[in-house]
Amino acid sequence: MRLGLHALGIGSGARRDVIDAVARAAERCGFARLWAGEHVVMVDRSVSRYPYSADGQIAVPAEADWLDPMIALSFAAAATSTIEIATGVLLLPEHNPVMVAKQAASLDTLSGGRFTLGIGVGWSREEFDALGVPFARRAARTAEYVAAMRTLWRDDVATFDGEFVAFDSVRVNPKPVRDRRIPIVLGGNSDAALRRVADWGDGWYGFNVEDVAAAKRHVACIRARCDEQGRDGTELSLAVALRDPRPSDVEPLAALGVDELVLVVGPPDDAHRAADWIAALADDWRAACP
Repeated sequence: MRLGLHALGIGSGARRDVIDAVARAAERCGFARLWAGEHVVMVDRSVSRYPYSADGQIAVPAEADWLDPMIALSFAAAATSTIEIATGVLLLPEHNPVMVAKQAASLDTLSGGRFTLGIGVGWSREEFDALGVPFARRAARTAEYVAAMRTLWRDDVATFDGEFVAFDSVRVNPKPVRDRRIPIVLGGNSDAALRRVADWGDGWYGFNVEDVAAAKRHVACIRARCDEQGRDGTELSLAVALRDPRPSDVEPLAALGVDELVLVVGPPDDAHRAADWIAALADDWRAACP
């Protein structure tokens, strides 16, 4: 079982010195991957319900610093040499897919092929309104954007003609390091999100999953959909961030086929304390995730 860390980009994790210190210490202590999420805007009074908490409210204060995850991860990549990096998640339908394809391939190239693009369809209507993007049909938009980006990464001269995006005979370079592909993992714990994972994703990032029993239900949903589609579900990567993880959860998660347990924690404000904080975190989990 790999151990991931979702700690960068928000609050104290949005500071350059903390990013550098946390990334280096995480690499040194054997963490497999660093994750950073996204919200372009936050609002003081949200009508939209946050889907990853019981009360429907996001825990991050609206006034907190929240870095663009591509930029935050570029600094983490520059401070390290082996640890993987991933958006967890980037809200793809809020962006121009040609630009995201360019940015993702650039980050993958500069990091030496360490980048995974984690994406979601989004949940905040207020955020979509602020960006001038239709909230309706965002799932269909996301699927088409992924198909367009994969075309841009794969083809030297790319053409795509869809409902939401179209381009003709364009070149977008550089190409991703690993066989012109960047792994795309999907967030979301709803049945619809899990079907998207099975239909066209490379993996799943289950964020703030209630417990191991809930993870088991979600993984079963993915596997069942893969069977319907004639797809080998064991080829998908599965990363899970539990709401209240314990070392005893590792064995049953591994039995489900989960590859990575992601710890969602805020780093200390003082960058000089980051190394000890990461070391203590690693010690707590090393026996469970050798």
